[in-house]
Amino acid sequence: MAYSLTWLPAVLEEADLKVAEVPGWQGRGRADMGEVRGAMVHHTVGPRQGNMPSLNTLVRGRANLAGPLANLGLGRDGTWYVIAAGRANHAGAGNWRGETDGNAHFIGIEAENTGGPDDMPWPPVQIDALRRGAAALLRHTELSADWCMGHKEYAPGRKIDPLFDMASMRREIDAILVGTAPAPVLIPAVEPAAADGAAGRPTLRRGQAGSFVQTLQHRLQLHPTDGIFGAGTEAAVRAVQREHGLVPDGIVGPKTWVLIDQL
Repeated sequence: MAYSLTWLPAVLEEADLKVAEVPGWQGRGRADMGEVRGAMVHHTVGPRQGNMPSLNTLVRGRANLAGPLANLGLGRDGTWYVIAAGRANHAGAGNWRGETDGNAHFIGIEAENTGGPDDMPWPPVQIDALRRGAAALLRHTELSADWCMGHKEYAPGRKIDPLFDMASMRREIDAILVGTAPAPVLIPAVEPAAADGAAGRPTLRRGQAGSFVQTLQHRLQLHPTDGIFGAGTEAAVRAVQREHGLVPDGIVGPKTWVLIDQL
């Protein structure tokens, strides 16, 4: 059976966000959701390496808590993972503005982060995706930014996640909802020409193909070098970006091209 939050991917995609559907998500949940009254933000306390290394745990649960543990996961590169259309075990006991059944009424968002100083600051692409994704969910459910809360606010003294300031996050979400937020900064389509006048190179991302992709694959020592920017190429780009301190978004723009040239 399909549970009620089957609208999640479409709403996030309409906000121009990257979405990955986890197989079986439509029928995954402890029960169906009640009326959606907000969205709760968590961090995973998962491994430092990887884009969404906690995904399997969020789907299956832990020894002491059955899955799913969230409705949505948010990777370090800003990808939204749709995990469960039904109720998830994410909130536990708590209270936000008089609502005490968080599992039944709040969409659970688990953003990948260790929860420690080794994973600060959060990647800007992840924070931007969180703002815009939360705004999209609240707009769809006709709720204000006040109904996006952190787990630490719902369960103070028991939880500390997420570590960033939720009041500031709500102000930024509200600006998106009312249309006063600045437009997202788009990655340039073409790398600026070099000082010697050499032609720029295109920004590359998953789904593209051609000689520039093949050049990228050669530099990354991938096999095959088929000129197709698929999942393997994207994963290799993210790994190199993360290793060298760039935003691990899997997109080869100007900064990443400079890095690739040095490999």
